[in-house]
Amino acid sequence: MGTLLPTSVEVSEIDSKEGPSSSEQLDAGALFVLKSRGSWLHCGYHLTTSIVAPALLSLPYALSLMGWFPGVLCLTLAALITFYSYNLLSLVLEHHAQIGRRQLRFRVMAEDILGPAWGSYFVGPIQFGVCYGAVIACILLGGQSLKFIYLLSTPKGSMQLYEFVSIFGILMLVLAQIPSFHSLRHINLVSLVLALAYSACTTAGSVHIGNSKNAPPKDYSINGAMQNRVFGAFNAISIIATTYGNGIIPEIQATVAPPVEGKMFKGLLVCYAVIIMTFFSVAISGYWAFGNQTKGVILINFMVDEKPLLPTWVLLMTNVLTLLQVAAVSVVYLQPTNDVFERKFADAKFDQFSIRNVVPRLVSRSLSVIIATAIAAMFPFFGDINAVIGAFGFIPLDFILPVIFYNVTFKPSKKGLMFWGNASIAVICSAVGVLGGISSIRQIILDASTYSLFANV
Repeated sequence: MGTLLPTSVEVSEIDSKEGPSSSEQLDAGALFVLKSRGSWLHCGYHLTTSIVAPALLSLPYALSLMGWFPGVLCLTLAALITFYSYNLLSLVLEHHAQIGRRQLRFRVMAEDILGPAWGSYFVGPIQFGVCYGAVIACILLGGQSLKFIYLLSTPKGSMQLYEFVSIFGILMLVLAQIPSFHSLRHINLVSLVLALAYSACTTAGSVHIGNSKNAPPKDYSINGAMQNRVFGAFNAISIIATTYGNGIIPEIQATVAPPVEGKMFKGLLVCYAVIIMTFFSVAISGYWAFGNQTKGVILINFMVDEKPLLPTWVLLMTNVLTLLQVAAVSVVYLQPTNDVFERKFADAKFDQFSIRNVVPRLVSRSLSVIIATAIAAMFPFFGDINAVIGAFGFIPLDFILPVIFYNVTFKPSKKGLMFWGNASIAVICSAVGVLGGISSIRQIILDASTYSLFANV
């Protein structure tokens, strides 16, 4: 698909006139949170942290719902489509920057291209829900990792999950005060290394268990009646789409120092190199080792009857690496929320670190984290809800809107492959998103009897 894309030079030739700089109109959110100082390498770090997250540990489970060929095919197609769509989104952003209107937010992009209503009532709320949902899910996952570490050292321990979620929430209270997206560049470099490390540990652990005497019987058949298999397959598609999801491409590109041409593409190459090394190794090795007995998070398979199938230090190290990286992911997905608060409560006429701006920032960001932590502690089954968010959030933002934005902006010939290829992606992904959302909602209904507030799962 990449051969169909125009280059940055060609985009420039479409409209090379320079409009007035929009820097004078920047609000406090753009000046303080989305400050444009980064390089393409920093962009790669941000992209990697926003996509290569502990959610990838659910990919073996997604494969178990679809089987070998459909599962790996879906994993591959999702990689190709998202790389293609993120590149299209970047080219549209570059085009508008070249004509003097640099778009720093997904909502603003939608308003400029599709009209004010689309930005205010569709893209804005969906992006906010997706990002804040990701924060809640990360805090819950952080609490679960802490609990797993605790049980490794104290198997009969009495501490409850909500206590660990609260402890992780305290860590997030501190990290949430990091002033800007650009300030996360070094943290996100460490996050990239952590993702490679825990993915390698998970892959090695799966291969070791799969070849050991404790290996479970390898059954790759799909469980359940035909109806359950169909719904399970669409649920798996939602999981894969959520794993590849980003939802903040414009905000990440906003952190790049001008000129922006070509920098996002280089960042995407860094990100997808890491994706290939992590997503496919974890998904294939996990499903190979455990077959249709694969759990929602592959690390759960590493314990049987509360007894580890690997040396305790390996499990401990893997969970510590996951815990550290999920903290970085949480902070990245807090940035759109931080931008909203900064735009509303900060004053761009004052210095970023003046009392006038520091106090509202401290209060708003703290409240945001406290609310997210409370929701994560109260609803430890949030993973089911997050699948719905993925189907109705990540698929529109990352699979559908980029191709629409490109067609509306550049108006490729309706007789050409580019126009109809993009239109086909939009239609097919819309149908898949609706079916995936229905499957996710159905799963919530089926699991509803097991839900309880503050459950110790």
